[in-house]
Amino acid sequence: MNEEKINRRPVKLGVGVGGLLLKNPVMTASGTFGYGEEYSPFFDLGRLGAIVVKGLSLLPRMGNPPPRIIETPAGMLNAVGLQNVGIEAFIAEKLPFLRQFDVKVVVNIFGETIEEYRKLSAVLTRTEGVHAIEVNISCPNVKRGGVVFGTDPTVAAAVTKGVSAETDLPVIVKLTPNVTDITQIALAVEDAGANAVSLINTLTGMSVDIESRCPRLANITGGLSGPALKPVALRMVWQVARAVKIPVIGIGGIVSAADALEFLIAGASAIQVGTANFINPVATVEILEGIKDYMINHNFKDIQEVIGSLNI
Repeated sequence: MNEEKINRRPVKLGVGVGGLLLKNPVMTASGTFGYGEEYSPFFDLGRLGAIVVKGLSLLPRMGNPPPRIIETPAGMLNAVGLQNVGIEAFIAEKLPFLRQFDVKVVVNIFGETIEEYRKLSAVLTRTEGVHAIEVNISCPNVKRGGVVFGTDPTVAAAVTKGVSAETDLPVIVKLTPNVTDITQIALAVEDAGANAVSLINTLTGMSVDIESRCPRLANITGGLSGPALKPVALRMVWQVARAVKIPVIGIGGIVSAADALEFLIAGASAIQVGTANFINPVATVEILEGIKDYMINHNFKDIQEVIGSLNI
């Protein structure tokens, strides 16, 4: 069999993530892919398993003042502050474009109270072209003195219950790594009705300009993402995948097919590509093609043979 025929050999890439059926396991990470249209000049968005859009709130949000993104060794810090157009403008102005493509649309949401999460979920459930909700719980709960929803198992569970009560769409809860034991949070949201979890969100970090002796970010601290994050993210995904029964989506420092495969082998059912999109706008499709090549070269016919295949 010649090389050309080998490369045409079909492989099964479809995965199920908590009721969300994807043609392949490659998703975009919220906040790194805009609302999809920004990347459409570079490739057919329909090639992806899913697009996770920039996090949405009930009302438009300006975000933090600049500077709010800086490079770090093997990554970046961002303190964008969840700038977004708001749910109404997204539905009216952004979602119609995405409906043109054969791709699942996952809407990331956040709020400052559980009631805000509930309202967002209710609106999205009535909206054509939304296939799942990703719940960002790395936000402060203003009614609890600013405690971050995702750092308290009880509060994380309450958000999950609130969202699940308002929707019949798959609910994916995005976990923060800024906790002592991420498996406790994962188990809490699973018990509260989450259909899947995605992890990890960014690690809190900071950077200082030694000449001015001032923080480089106007917000002082920001979220660390990129390749520097991968070993931590991979460890947490492995731990959570062993602890919960629901699917896990791996996120953190994925810039190549090899990175993505590490997460899949460790137990992730799908992966999200984030910071790599800033460096290479076609990173997602290159990763997808690399996964296919790996499967062909290792005689895997179905991606399920790869998922959770870690030998210990």
